Order: sequence, then C-alpha cells, then structure tokens
Amino acid sequence: MKPKHIGLTVVGNKAWAAKHKTELSAAYKKTFKNLKDIIDQQIKLNIPIMTVYLMPLKLKDPDQLFVLVDSLIDFFKDLTGDDILQKNKVKVSILGKWYDLPSRIVEPVKEITNLTKGYDQFFLNFCLNYEGQEEIVDACKLIAKQVKLDKIDPEVINRQMIKENIYSSYFLPPDLIIATGKDKKLGSFLLWDSAYSELMFPNLFFPDFTVKEFTKILKR
Repeated sequence: MKPKHIGLTVVGNKAWAAKHKTELSAAYKKTFKNLKDIIDQQIKLNIPIMTVYLMPLKLKDPDQLFVLVDSLIDFFKDLTGDDILQKNKVKVSILGKWYDLPSRIVEPVKEITNLTKGYDQFFLNFCLNYEGQEEIVDACKLIAKQVKLDKIDPEVINRQMIKENIYSSYFLPPDLIIATGKDKKLGSFLLWDSAYSELMFPNLFFPDFTVKEFTKILKR
C-alpha cells in the first residue's frame, strides 16, 4: 500500500565528504539535488505528506553549521523560485526551533512558508534545529501551562492531547520512515509519531541516496 506520509532523514554528509576527500559543500550540493528530485517524486507518486529531518538541534560542529546554513539558503531559494510548489499547491512547514538559527536563514524560511501557507494539496515539512525528545518536552510544557491555569484537569491528559501539542500536531503519523546513514537508528526523529511506523535503513549516506533508491524502497 502506498504510504500517505513518509519520514526521511538526511544523514552522512560529513562522512561522505571525508570518504571522497572533498569539501563538505560538495556533499550538501549532491544532497539537496537528490532531495529536490525526491520532492518531485513525492508529487508524481501522489504521496500527500513528506517530513524531512535536515538539521538536529544545536549542531555541535560550527564549521558544518556554517556550510549547512549556506546550503539551506540556496536550497530554499531554489525551491521558492521553482514553480513546483505553486503548480502542485505544496505547503511547506518548518518543524523545530528554526528561529534560533543564524539570522541569514530566517528570511528564506519565512519566505517559503509565507508563499505556500494557503496550499493544501501536498505537505512538505522540514525539521530544522529539531530534536524529538525536545518536541515531547515542549508539548508537556504547553499542557502543564493549561493545567496551571485550571483549563484542564490532569486526569484528562492522554495520548491524543500530547499529539495535539507536538510540532506536527496537524499531521497523521508517518506510515514509513527512511533513515539514511550507516547506523540503523532514527536519531531522535519524530519520536512520538514513529511508534507504529515501518522503518527502512538503506545503508547509504544521503549524497548517495538518489531518487532511484527512494523509488526502489516504495516499490519493494
């Protein structure tokens, strides 16, 4: 059965660059070319929702952060200028604490989300400065505030209420999560929503994860 929501992690750019003895920017160039092709395929295959984990919370390597932010700016500008979003009514949402990122990335993020905010045919979510445990903690804080204000009774707190307060509250959980990289782990991606997701580990760094590999997984 074709998935309605696919989760996808972008992992391995630094390792790929080291393996091929090239600049990190070259790895990200391949990554975002692959990702653009995969977005095209999402639309061609009529998959309503795709959520892509692009950047973990508080990326520790400052040099990698600098290169990634520059690559993201180019990617978002390219995606905004392409008519694929408007033509197919693709709504872009950003999950995570992206507003804490360097200011030069904030404007491209605002531009692409404002441009697509009225669209509802396809949904494309990007996780930036995101961490799954932090997402659940933030949801608990929101619920705790409601309890403190006597707006809800602690006894009525349930799974649905937590779902309603996480970043992806308005999306159904992913049917399928594709986790790239050499380690078979999610890396704190969509922890609440992934409880019943099918997991696939293609054992490839993302610069090597082409649209052909993506389509092969869907056709398995």
